[in-house]
Amino acid sequence: MNRFKKFLSLLITFAIVITTLSACSKEDKNNVQKSDSKNIKADQLVKVQALKGPTGMGIVKLIDDQKNKKDKKYDIKISNSIDEISPLIIKGKVDMAAIPSNLASVLYNKTKGKVQVMAINTLGVLYMVDQSGNIKSIPDLRGKTIYLSGKGATPEIVLNSVLKSYNIDPQIDVNIEYKQEHTECLAALEKNKNAVAMLPEPFVSAARLKNKDINVFADMTKEWYVANPDTKNSMITGVMVVRTDFAEKHPDQVKLFMEEYKKSMEYTNTDIEKSAKLIGQNKIVPEAVAKLAIPKSNIKYIDGKEMKDSMKAYLEILNKENKDMIGGKMPGEDFYYTK
Repeated sequence: MNRFKKFLSLLITFAIVITTLSACSKEDKNNVQKSDSKNIKADQLVKVQALKGPTGMGIVKLIDDQKNKKDKKYDIKISNSIDEISPLIIKGKVDMAAIPSNLASVLYNKTKGKVQVMAINTLGVLYMVDQSGNIKSIPDLRGKTIYLSGKGATPEIVLNSVLKSYNIDPQIDVNIEYKQEHTECLAALEKNKNAVAMLPEPFVSAARLKNKDINVFADMTKEWYVANPDTKNSMITGVMVVRTDFAEKHPDQVKLFMEEYKKSMEYTNTDIEKSAKLIGQNKIVPEAVAKLAIPKSNIKYIDGKEMKDSMKAYLEILNKENKDMIGGKMPGEDFYYTK
């Protein structure tokens, strides 16, 4: 009897040990699974790049939302120049990026279709300015010196197109001087009070905060539509692109991002005070500059068929002027993400 009691006691003890070990094993396994889940989630964050300026200004609400969420979906970074972003796209180190519209076509051609444009995010941002206050409109530019940055790029195409629409020959009737940076254009303008400069936002607003004599006498987006009346939304500064293989593998993530990105851009345009504060906090441009620049930066979300039609119209104009600006040839139909 005593032997039986001892045996029973050992059996119960053994059972308790086994149960405890099993529970510990399950707990350890669950902890490993939870840890793995966190690691996987971190690895699966959608990597997005934007630039300082209008494209960064439009995505700022989405950046702020991610900071306040435990369940993050995006890793959004702001770059100082496009030279930082292009290699990341080519090497597949980012999933989506806000870049100049013509560069999207260049990268598509360079990578043989590995980049698609999802949405337009910025329309025209170029303005003509002077210091004298004597120039009132484009026809007054005859005989004047015009400073701008962007030879062989969109600013040159825009200026030439607008001048020709007023029967002003860019080679004969004006003196165009190209500079490397917008700051150089402004410095040259300050030395030559009778000259003019073509500058983009938010640089125009930044310049006007420092120099009250800077006068804006022409919105080059409006002038572009005078010069190209058969096109709609065809003055396109920036777009959001996605890697083709990412879009194919993760269509739901792409769709969700587009929806949230659109809301972020709408927030920037409708709540300027709060948006400007967020823009300043994220060091995209100073808050004071953002307040002035947002209404003039043409931050606008366009996707689907309208995006496709507008992009095609714009790229065709660039293609006629300079094929190199779009990578040598018009992109194919697969360039446009319209799902």
